[in-house]
Amino acid sequence: MDSAAQPLCPTAVERLNRARADLRMGLPVVLQGTAGAALAAAVETLTPTRLAALAALGPLTLALTARRAETLKARAYDGDLARVAVPEHANLGWLQALADPADDLRVPMKGPLRTLREGPADLHRTALALAKSARLLPAALLVALDGAPPAGLTQLDAAEAQTSMAAAATLRPIAAARLPMAAAEAGRLHVFRPDDGGEEHYAIEIGTPARDTPVLVRLHSACFTGDVLGSLKCDCGSQLAAALAAMAAEGAGVLLYLNQEGRGIGLANKMRAYSLQDQGFDTVEANHRLGFEDDERDFRLGAALLKGLGFTSVRLLTNNPAKVRMLAANGITVAARVPLKVGHTRHNAAYLATKAAKSGHLM
Repeated sequence: MDSAAQPLCPTAVERLNRARADLRMGLPVVLQGTAGAALAAAVETLTPTRLAALAALGPLTLALTARRAETLKARAYDGDLARVAVPEHANLGWLQALADPADDLRVPMKGPLRTLREGPADLHRTALALAKSARLLPAALLVALDGAPPAGLTQLDAAEAQTSMAAAATLRPIAAARLPMAAAEAGRLHVFRPDDGGEEHYAIEIGTPARDTPVLVRLHSACFTGDVLGSLKCDCGSQLAAALAAMAAEGAGVLLYLNQEGRGIGLANKMRAYSLQDQGFDTVEANHRLGFEDDERDFRLGAALLKGLGFTSVRLLTNNPAKVRMLAANGITVAARVPLKVGHTRHNAAYLATKAAKSGHLM
């Protein structure tokens, strides 16, 4: 239904956010493509009852990212994903073992897996992107629809959903207030809310930074374990404290706090990655075994926050060249990169080495 003609009906972005919530609760959603429609459910939240109901509709297909398929030795004929034909009597435990690498070392052989190479994969690709954006394991179960979908389910146009998920979110300022801090009594916290229903992001002004000269900026992704708990497995908490101290010493700066926990995969998946690291895998390998890329964050958000506050030029406190490139590509001049080499411990030595060797961080 056209939301412009029916203003009380959900827009494409609103339907997308509704679909994310449905997947997190274990509900399937309807995906419509050029070659037909399918029901898609997230394997992580699926129940035996709903699995049986989906199986009654026809042959099931399990969509996995190419990263996860590589671990399972499943052929990814579609390049970025694999479509696994689900055996007729497969149960939920079988599906979840393919989705979650927790027991890969204990039960390494899960196949042989038959993957599909004929037909379109657009609905499967959309389902995986939806699961990722809902901070769920990137594994989705699909069944083709022959006829009308069950009543009450959220329906998405696959191409429209992909376009919405790829687009940069529009951030709206919601509230701002004076916030005296240890770093500066003259502080101000700004809250921005994205139009896609995602988490809010924060911009914290230290002092009264000028808009006409390059401002000292830290683009910091939320790290509950490091920022709040003082985790020694990463250097995030130390970097946050050091960035605020540098801004305090200079008398001005901007901290951009992006709610993109675990390099954009969410806290639950980050803990899954930590468990894999305890099995001997490094940070990047753990992400890949889970089905994610090295880094799933969207640094365009940082550029949007800066523009929203009237800043166009920065001196960026970072060891990550990707942040420099992304800000520059989105209209922010990076006048200088300021190294931030703190928080090295025996617990995170391997983690920092991996960031340098595999993620290009300048450690």
